[in-house]
Amino acid sequence: MENFTHNSLILQLEGLTVTDSNKYPIFISLLLTYIFILIANVGIVVLIWTERSLHQPMYLLFCNLSVNDVMGNSLLVPRLLSDILVPPSERLIHYYECVVQAFTTHMFSTNAHTVLMIMAFDRYVAICNPLRYSAIMTEKMVIKLTVSSWGSSFVLVAVLLSLTLRLNRCRTLITNPYCDNASLFKLSCDDVFINNVYGLTFTVLVFSSSIGSTILTYSKITAACLTNKSKSLSNNALKTCGTHLCLYLTMLLSGFVFVILHRFPQYSEYRKISAILFNVVPGSLNPIIYGLQSQEIQKAFSKKFQLIKLDL
Repeated sequence: MENFTHNSLILQLEGLTVTDSNKYPIFISLLLTYIFILIANVGIVVLIWTERSLHQPMYLLFCNLSVNDVMGNSLLVPRLLSDILVPPSERLIHYYECVVQAFTTHMFSTNAHTVLMIMAFDRYVAICNPLRYSAIMTEKMVIKLTVSSWGSSFVLVAVLLSLTLRLNRCRTLITNPYCDNASLFKLSCDDVFINNVYGLTFTVLVFSSSIGSTILTYSKITAACLTNKSKSLSNNALKTCGTHLCLYLTMLLSGFVFVILHRFPQYSEYRKISAILFNVVPGSLNPIIYGLQSQEIQKAFSKKFQLIKLDL
């Protein structure tokens, strides 16, 4: 039964419902996935930064996505792993740790959208203005786009959490595998109308900006390919945009499943699983998709691998 305690600093995470028979398979699967996320994303960032041929805006902007995936999963998955191994009654978390976890969760998801938006802009310039690409996508522009991506996400999420921190708490149960903003303000017995309004506005703003900019960008790219009637341009567009679109759709579908299941309380366990998958699936697939689609990354990796073999 849920406890009613005024502003308690110790909260209880409901977490996943696991049995003795499936506890260790789930733990091992999640651990291996997390290790792969770390190795793949850190590896691709190191490869891009150490290989001069990959010092191009497209790859440097992708590094933002890898860094985001590593940070987001590193602040969530270890806690999930530890909670799987303990009984539900012992899944306790300090309120301030919960706030940090909630901030990380929303920063991770919001930044995924903003990073993919600036990557879409890069593809638009490369295909629709190829002669001016080097003049537009300078090192300074890449830095500006990166700062604007992380900065806008930080401000939006900071306002979201600050509205929740002002509330008094009368409950202690987090009905999620990890903390997020909705779980936190549901602990309050105060009026949360402002939180709901800003939360809805926040979600609509992020999704509409993300989807709208992607549709607009790809519409202009398609129009440029049809107008130019150049086969080489179309092939280049398919090669460079296909990777970005795969990354975007992976992130978008993972998010939509989680949002939709939030509306059906009877599927709470599926919602918890989808919440975890929303973090680990894009983080696992992004480096694979980018690595398989990019010949430049494959060549750089082969070059590094050959050098390692020679050293051995």
